[in-house]
Amino acid sequence: MSLILVTVLPIFSLLMLGYLAKRSGFLPAEFWPYLEKASYYVLLPALLVLNLSQAHIHWSETSRLISGIILIPILAGFLSFPFKAVLNLNAADYTSFFQGVVRFSTYIGLAMAAVFPTPAPTLGALVLAIMIPVVNILCVLVFALFVQKQLKLGMLFKSLATNPLLVACVLGMVLNILPWKLPVIASEVLRQLAQMALPTGLLAVGAGLNLAALRGLHAPFFWSAALKLLIVPLLAWGVAIVLGLDAVSSSILIVFAALPTAPSAYILARQLGGNAELMAGMITGQTLLSLVTLPLILSFLLH
Repeated sequence: MSLILVTVLPIFSLLMLGYLAKRSGFLPAEFWPYLEKASYYVLLPALLVLNLSQAHIHWSETSRLISGIILIPILAGFLSFPFKAVLNLNAADYTSFFQGVVRFSTYIGLAMAAVFPTPAPTLGALVLAIMIPVVNILCVLVFALFVQKQLKLGMLFKSLATNPLLVACVLGMVLNILPWKLPVIASEVLRQLAQMALPTGLLAVGAGLNLAALRGLHAPFFWSAALKLLIVPLLAWGVAIVLGLDAVSSSILIVFAALPTAPSAYILARQLGGNAELMAGMITGQTLLSLVTLPLILSFLLH
């Protein structure tokens, strides 16, 4: 239990520090968009490029994990679909509900991966490399089908090509496959940037929490939280058993499945016609609830 507390409490302490720093005015409101932009476009991509380029990935041995990584968001998406009718959700509400069930918080996931033994951090980076494009494709497709009522391949391609995390994952994997290594200076620069990625990312996520958005949330929020924080991790556990994954790979797959939805879901909801207010409530509520659910899942995985 002490290991779990040592892992989880610093993560949520940084989230709360970010929240309090913004709400108290200690740092001006204008500061946070720049921090979020730097984290999303520079620091986290640097971390992903560094980890993936230097990772010792045995692709033949990780093929089953990769299958699980692809399956989880697809199965989670299918799991969400009946709730459109059950909860009588309109198109805008359902796209936010879908994102609430399928997306995952990158920063919390990478921080959580550190609790598991090697090669867990490498596997965590691999999860991002595979799951980020899958999740983005699914979310853009859902918006196209339910809101725009048409599939624009150009919009899908633009969404993927301009995603800095996806670009970083591709670059990192290409560098991993190539027979030469990054120059020492380049690696050191990336390492210095990577060290800032998780603390600044968690502070920015905390600053983005909006407790006011929790007012008036009813069935869509509670069902999205139940699916994302409890049912999808159980689903991942079943997939890990079926695929015969080892203990570390299973743990990483389950942890990433158990993460609250991503703050970037709010931006997509606002840009593509989703219910941005509902999405903000889901992001805040799921993040706060995960303070309870993630330690429970860690205790199950580490018992």
